[in-house]
Parts: sequence; C-alpha cells; structure tokens
Amino acid sequence: MATQNIILIGAMGVGKSTVGKRLAKKLSLEFYDSDQEIVKKTGVDIATIFEYEGEQGFREREENMLKELCKLNPIVLATGGGSILSKNTQKLLANSGIVFYLKASIESILNRSKHETSRPLLNTANKRETISDILKQRTPLYESVAHHTINTDRHTVNWSADQIIKVIQHQN
Repeated sequence: MATQNIILIGAMGVGKSTVGKRLAKKLSLEFYDSDQEIVKKTGVDIATIFEYEGEQGFREREENMLKELCKLNPIVLATGGGSILSKNTQKLLANSGIVFYLKASIESILNRSKHETSRPLLNTANKRETISDILKQRTPLYESVAHHTINTDRHTVNWSADQIIKVIQHQN
C-alpha cells in the first residue's frame, strides 16, 4: 500500500516511536527511529552526545542520519523532535515521503515523559515551561513541513496509526 516513506515529526512525547512501530507493523514496513539509529551508530546515548558535542554536534549527526534513512524506501521513520530546526532537514523530510506531524498538548507530553531520563532538553527544573518554550519555537516548523497533522491527545496508538493509514489510502 505505502509506496513512499511515511515520516513522523513532532515534539518529544507525542508518540512518534510508539505510533511508528505500530504503523510499520500494520503496513508490513521497516521502522526506523533516527535517535535510536544514532545511538546504534555511535554506541553512546544521546545525552552523552549532547554532553560532549553539544546540541549543534548532535544536530549534525542527526541530519546525516536522516539523509541515510530517507534513501531507504518505503519505510516508517520517526524523527527526533528537534530535527526540523535545520532548514536542510526540513527540505529533506518534506521531499522524502509523506510527512505526518503528530501533535499533543503540553499535559500529554508531560505525562508521557515524566519518567524519561534520556531526554537532555528536559533536564530542567521546570519541565512544563521547557516543553511550552520548545512547542512555541517548533510548532510553526512542524506545521510548515508536515503534509498532514494527527492529534494524538487522548487517542490510542492504534487509533493514531489507523488515521495515518486512512490518509495514505485516500491519497492512493
């Protein structure tokens, strides 16, 4: 059914990896999470890359990884929340498949990421404020890159995956 890549963008905690895995299974496609692929390639976690190379060093690695992953076709690809900060990556994603912006409220993101220790940008005293600031900065970028938006608030993983499948079926 899917003849091109399905790319999931959005902030941390909106369900890109979880929905992506379910979607890939339903469509019998390979699933890739760009953050996990960076960890596999470097042998260290993302927090360590941030610590030694800073956010800029991580973003360069991320852009290179996305270039590699976008060449695979068709796949389901979950991107890192900040991947769209790069103009090059925005263009790459928009031209490499159908881009779905998975969107969730600050409440949902806080709830889903409350036990997370692997997200360097959330190592702050006020997580709500941090998430709010990230969303203010990135929401316009997600919206400009995405072909479709799916709100994952109060929806199951299956529901979200099924919404994406409906959109793809409608396009074919």
